[in-house]
Amino acid sequence: MAPVEQDALAVREQLFHERVRECIICALLFASLYILCHFIITHFKKHTDFTAVHDDEDAAVNRIALGLCTFTLAVALGAVLLLPFSIISNEVLLSFPQNYYIQWLNGSLIHGLWNLVFLFSNMSLVFLMPFAYFFTESEGFAGSKKGIMARVYETSVVLLLLTLLVLGMVWVASAIVGNDAASRQSLYVCTPFGLSTMFTVTGKLLVKPRLLEDLDEQLSCTRFEEAAVSHRIRSGKASCWLNLDMEMLREQFFAVRSKRRKLELRHRASPWQRNLGYPLAMLGLLALTGISVLIVCFHVLELLLDDAAMPRGIQDASLGQVSFSIFGSFGAALQVVLIFYLMLSSVVGFYSSPLFTRLLPEWQDTPLTKIIGNCVSLLVLSSALPVFSRTLGITRFDLLGDFGRFNWLGNFYIVFLYNMGFAGLTTLCLVKRVSWAVQAELIRAFGLHKLPLPVKRCQTRSKPC
Repeated sequence: MAPVEQDALAVREQLFHERVRECIICALLFASLYILCHFIITHFKKHTDFTAVHDDEDAAVNRIALGLCTFTLAVALGAVLLLPFSIISNEVLLSFPQNYYIQWLNGSLIHGLWNLVFLFSNMSLVFLMPFAYFFTESEGFAGSKKGIMARVYETSVVLLLLTLLVLGMVWVASAIVGNDAASRQSLYVCTPFGLSTMFTVTGKLLVKPRLLEDLDEQLSCTRFEEAAVSHRIRSGKASCWLNLDMEMLREQFFAVRSKRRKLELRHRASPWQRNLGYPLAMLGLLALTGISVLIVCFHVLELLLDDAAMPRGIQDASLGQVSFSIFGSFGAALQVVLIFYLMLSSVVGFYSSPLFTRLLPEWQDTPLTKIIGNCVSLLVLSSALPVFSRTLGITRFDLLGDFGRFNWLGNFYIVFLYNMGFAGLTTLCLVKRVSWAVQAELIRAFGLHKLPLPVKRCQTRSKPC
């Protein structure tokens, strides 16, 4: 064999081994995410929907739908980790360019991960989740033999008809408004509200410090009130001057008991947890939110001065050449933290909105239809995270694969107005939420909430007002 042919054969063998290695790494990563998501969904699912006590067929159908939900949630988690993993890989290759044990971490692997996440997210959103919903609601065509395959046939026909209907509507809409306008997507409208809601959620999870309040006195009063209400329920007698029924007394008892448990939790907390944990958590959230707003404001100035600040897509991931932050590894780590923080605040804002509050999953009591709705919602939020982060200038990592092929990414007015809207709404929500929280804490600390409201009466010649 000639030397030229040997070299060509060696190159083909190397490419083959690299491709096999990338497939194995992608399979291992996705298998790990799938196992993790399976445990998460198992803790939230309603166990009565998957037992074969009443109908083996329904239990099998629910298990199949649960597997599709697990796959979708794994894809959503992969979309969340996609941009942080790419940024960390670039910094690792910059720090250890000649290390033999990290040569598998290359641009081809990162580009393949981006393409797989984009493909699986669209497949889950368009086919798998609608199929899972219709599959659980199907019973088979009338007159056909009952069974799982009958449900599969009915679900496939319904999904095909729905797909044709949606494609027709999209085609008509694109013909009316144009392709460019039809391709514009709304990103993370819940994020500014979620950034301010994070303070309220964190305040509920952590123990607040004692500020000019006697917690022992409040706990003793609450215990006395609980004992009094419990005695009235056991005696079965209402008050002599108020006509209260037993249902109202039970609601009052549950409310007082919940208040007493919260006070006991605060009373058992250590001084470090009570006086240091809560302030540090609030300062951390305030710092992350402030840094996010400052980065977006700086990105707005860059958009006005430099065309390179516009988000764009690339087809070749050149890793290990230059850092994507001017602060080096520290800036890259800060970008990763901000990306996770924005994703978490978007999820909090989504579930805190009045339209989607009922979609919040319950521990071991979430029906399958609600699990499907949650998986779809998380997939939409997570798949938009890379485009969202690059549009706001949180990171300089350019979009790979099909993530960078949206037509509106090159529209200056859309990107500029979105950055301005995000900065303005986040600042407004933050100032409003923090000022109200500080005012409420000061009023509660000084005991002003216990004072009776003054009743003002003004009289005219005829009647009081």
